[in-house]
Amino acid sequence: MEVGVARERIPGEKRVAVTPESAKQLISLGLGVVVEAGAGAAAGYPDAAYAAEGAQIAPSLDPATVDVVVHVRPLDPPAAARLKPGTVTVGLASPSSELPTVRVLAEGRVTAFALELVPRISRAQSMDALTSQALVTGYRCVLEAAIRLPRFFPLYMTAAGTIPPARVLVLGAGVAGLQAIGTAKRLGARVSANDIRPASADEVASMGGTFIRLDLESAEAAGGYARELGADRAVLQRQLLAPHVAEADVLITTAAVPGRPAPLLVTREMVAAMRPGSVVVDMAAESGGNVEGSVAGEDVVVPTADGSGEVTVVGLKDAASAMAFDASRLYAKNVANFIALLTREGEIAPDFDDEVVAGACLTHDGGVLHEPTAQALAALTAATGAAEVVEDEEIEGGAG
Repeated sequence: MEVGVARERIPGEKRVAVTPESAKQLISLGLGVVVEAGAGAAAGYPDAAYAAEGAQIAPSLDPATVDVVVHVRPLDPPAAARLKPGTVTVGLASPSSELPTVRVLAEGRVTAFALELVPRISRAQSMDALTSQALVTGYRCVLEAAIRLPRFFPLYMTAAGTIPPARVLVLGAGVAGLQAIGTAKRLGARVSANDIRPASADEVASMGGTFIRLDLESAEAAGGYARELGADRAVLQRQLLAPHVAEADVLITTAAVPGRPAPLLVTREMVAAMRPGSVVVDMAAESGGNVEGSVAGEDVVVPTADGSGEVTVVGLKDAASAMAFDASRLYAKNVANFIALLTREGEIAPDFDDEVVAGACLTHDGGVLHEPTAQALAALTAATGAAEVVEDEEIEGGAG
């Protein structure tokens, strides 16, 4: 059976789903690996390195000729439609926002595994792509802040005077947030953090940060994730955070709720209350943003409330892709470990009695196995059908 590795087509995406190292692992399982020419070039992995590990290099990859398709970004409907029935796909699928692709995968009888759905249990840690990519993103967002901040991060005591350390505030203490805390601390900043999960206080402290406690109910959901706060609580949270945001030189927001738009943590007024020259990095800009007015892939300048200067709001985009070599190395290992779980004596044979396999399966045998996605797709189908009926009635009425 052959695993196909295509070049990512989305502009700006430099990562690749298989590296030469992970290709070697897949081949050791008894699988063949077919890599589209140039698939790993943007990440720093040349075709020759794949060939040296036994992979086949193809000028272009026809997904209908392979048994397994691996990918970084979600497949689009045309790409999904080219897959033959029985094909297995492994990659990030963003099912809540890619429902048309999910429909095509199900109708095409493709067995699709979404790495976002891998259960967060000890046995599945080596397959957890969300965690590995969040590690990269958390590191990168601090670097983005540091190069824009017009001052040092660390404390310096010099003959010309003492330069105090920058004050960094991180909102959200998941994997990305903790990595941001650790990176800012290693750069010498004074770091504080907040998360709506009180249990994260010890993790923040372990990374050298100071946990800010707010008078809010816990919002911890199953699996260690955060759940979305109600409207009143969200307003209270912003009010309690406002003075801490105003005191920060750098604000980094990393809060996310799986399958939902990013929660709004910081208003434009809160940004305007920061000191001139301050920097805000919104890691959640691509999913709606934690900071009001942030734009993915752009720097937005916000005048301070007193008119004395400006605050730069960085909408982070493709952060993991910006560090494509190591991001790909981690991601490809997640993919290879997951495929190893599916493989028996050189054959891909998913065991749906395995909780990791079943939990990560998005579509199989013509159906959508992930229940929240199935419900969302049913709602979309019903809404689309209703809209078509209304349109037909309007056309008939106009003709009459």
